[in-house]
Order: sequence, then structure tokens, then C-alpha cells
Amino acid sequence: MKSRVLLFVFLTVFLDMIGFGIVIPLLPFYVRSMGGSAETVGLILGSFSLMQMIATPILGRLSDRYGRRRVILLSLVGNASSMLLFAFAAEHSLLGWLFASRILAGATAGNLAACQAAVADVTDGPTRAAGMGRIGAGIGLGLVIGPVLGSVLSPIHPIAPPLAAGALVLLDLVGVALFMPETRGIALPEDAGVVVPDTRTLAQAIADPSILSVMAMYFLTFLCMTSVQVALPLLVNARLGWGAREVGQVFGLYGLMALIVQGGLIGRLSRRFTTAHVLVMGAVSVGLGMAAISDAQAPALLLLGVALAGFGVGLTNPTLATLASQHAGRGRQGVILGVAQSSGGAARTVGPVWSGMLFTRLGPGAPFVGGALAASLSLAVAIALQRRASPPYDGARAAVS
Repeated sequence: MKSRVLLFVFLTVFLDMIGFGIVIPLLPFYVRSMGGSAETVGLILGSFSLMQMIATPILGRLSDRYGRRRVILLSLVGNASSMLLFAFAAEHSLLGWLFASRILAGATAGNLAACQAAVADVTDGPTRAAGMGRIGAGIGLGLVIGPVLGSVLSPIHPIAPPLAAGALVLLDLVGVALFMPETRGIALPEDAGVVVPDTRTLAQAIADPSILSVMAMYFLTFLCMTSVQVALPLLVNARLGWGAREVGQVFGLYGLMALIVQGGLIGRLSRRFTTAHVLVMGAVSVGLGMAAISDAQAPALLLLGVALAGFGVGLTNPTLATLASQHAGRGRQGVILGVAQSSGGAARTVGPVWSGMLFTRLGPGAPFVGGALAASLSLAVAIALQRRASPPYDGARAAVS
């Protein structure tokens, strides 16, 4: 059962992220062709993230109540529909419809939290970090293939990349509908016997210091990631004269580094080091990467910075998801992971607008200086978490304390 769930969760995020990787690196070029600016790119990405921030905890709670599979299917239907709107906007150069497509995608973008909850349903202990890494590997592989595929498709016709992305989402939808089992309510071997329910309120669960640390680090990490999504295509175009094909390859490198970490390295690191130690390593790597990109005037330093940033994000994201699920308590995996993801959504809401403004007003390197500062704050949170090191929530322990 566990291996089947992990396989289809991997395929779900892999196909979904190929579609994401196809269109997102090209978005600044679509916006510019429609008369928009860097700030417009930030607003479009921010509108997606605002809707995602609002919707993800709701969808997480629905997955706790009605099942992971149903929420994943709903999100995939919304994603496929948004890609059709994207293609329509690209064909007719309608900036307003481009906004609409990203708003719809954000409102139904709950499959990552639901997939993380499904993994948490069937794993525990040291296997959970490896399971979350499996999700990250699907994301990383999708982000390697997607940008390259987008750069190949974009010269064919403006609607080719979003239509290809929509077709992959539909393929994902069929696969989940036919083959992915429901995991909500599955009892793990360690749950045998009397299971003490989690008696905390949702507010008390979220107020767990480790959950608050996870939320803070998600916010800061995604601030760095939005700098890459919004400003990197514009920076390489301004400084190096690179176009859509080269941008796709740079994003492919970013995804490849995350894939290397999440495809196997994260499991070994999680067995050797504490969660907080892995988060410290991730924050340092992201910060160094952001600093290198901000100063890059030649390809070598730029590619080094992109590689470091991808490596750091590959360490951070699955580790944060593991930490959140460990402190959620049984029965609240979906909503707690959704709340944690929504803090990243808050960063993706303000980050693109902020990055676009910094790029326009202070220059190409400014968004990445801001990313380096955000990574420094994330490092401080990780160090504080390492010193505190509170244990995961245990319902039985709480019941007798």
C-alpha cells in the first residue's frame, strides 16, 4: 500500500510540475508581449499566490474530512482549466485573461498539501523525510524537464506551452482517478492498539513553536524562490542577453539540483542529522546562491548561484513538510500542512510584487540581495529551532500530562 501511494504521489507532482515548469519561466515574456512590465509579472504571480494562500488551508481541511484523493482531483481539474485560459490569453494577447488563468490556478492549487498529507498518512519516523523527499524529487524532476520542454515548444506557437501543460495535467487527472488509493484514516503499524485522539484545538496545534517556525521558514524560503521565478529571467536577459531557451535551461539546472537532493540525498541526511541541522544547511546554501546571483555578471557565477539556490531549496522544503507533519497530530495532517503551505503562499503573494518593484527601481541584482537577506533570517529561525528542539506531538503523552 505504502509503495503504491508513494509511486502515484510522485507521478502526480511530477506531471503537475512539468506543466508548471513549462509556463512559469516563460511568463515574463508573455507579459511583455502583451505590454506589461516586470511589476505586472509580479502582480500576476502574486494573484496566483494570494488565491493559493486563501484556498490551501481550506482544501487541507477538506482532505482531512473527505479524503486526499478527492481534493487532488479537484485541484487538477482547476489546473487544467487554468491552462486552457492561459492558452486563450496567449492566442489573443489578452492580459486580463492571463490574470484570470493564474487566479483560477491558485484557487485550486491544493494538491501539494494533499499529496504531503497522503505521504504522512502512510509513513512515520525516518521514512517520512524520505517520503517527503519523494514528493520533492517529483517536483525537482518536473522543474528540470518542464522549462526545457517549454523552451522547445515556445518557438512553435505561443499557445503550444500552455496547451502541452494542460495535456499533462489531464494525464495526471486520469492517473489519479484510476489508480491512486485513498489514504485518509489508514492505520500504521505503530498505531496498533489504543489511539489517543488529538484533543488540541486547531489554534493550539498551529501555536506549537515548531509549527510557527515551519511557517516562518516557509515564508522566508518562498520569498527567495519568488525572486528566482520573477527576476531571474529578466536578470539574465538584461545582463547576458539570454532569451527563452537559455532561461529554460537555467531553470532546468535549478530543478536538477533540487532533484539530486530530494531524489535520495535528503533521506540519508535526515538519518544522520537532526531536522534543524538540515534546515541550517539549506538556509546557508540558499543565501549563498542568492548572493552569487545578485553579483553575477558572467555565466559561471550565475550558474553557481542557481545551483546553490536549488540545492538549498531541495534541502529545506521536504524537511519543513516533515517537521510540520510530525507536530500536526493524527487526523490534522492535511489542515496543518495546508496552513504551513499557506505561509509560503503569503510569500508568493507579496514576493513577486516586491521583486518586480526592486528590479524596476533598483536594478537586476536587487531582488536577489533581498533574497539573501531573507535566507539570513531563515538561518536565524533554523538555529533557534535547533536550540529549542521540541519533540513531536504525542497524543498519549498529552493525555496523561
